[in-house]
Amino acid sequence: MLRIIIVVLLIATIASLASGAVFFFKDQGETKRTLYALGVRITLATLLMACIVYGVLSGELTLNAPWHNY
Repeated sequence: MLRIIIVVLLIATIASLASGAVFFFKDQGETKRTLYALGVRITLATLLMACIVYGVLSGELTLNAPWHNY
């Protein structure tokens, strides 16, 4: 379940990045939609990092890198 939440947050962050770029080029600084998209992206990235930290600390997400055992 946590992995699904992480994937959804990652996709939402990328969508917010894309919408911010569209707002930036379309509005040319006339509205604050770019700043709102930045705020949404920061919030989503914070939630994403919190979910990853929770998953690692709870043991639900593990590190499987080959160099991790050294």
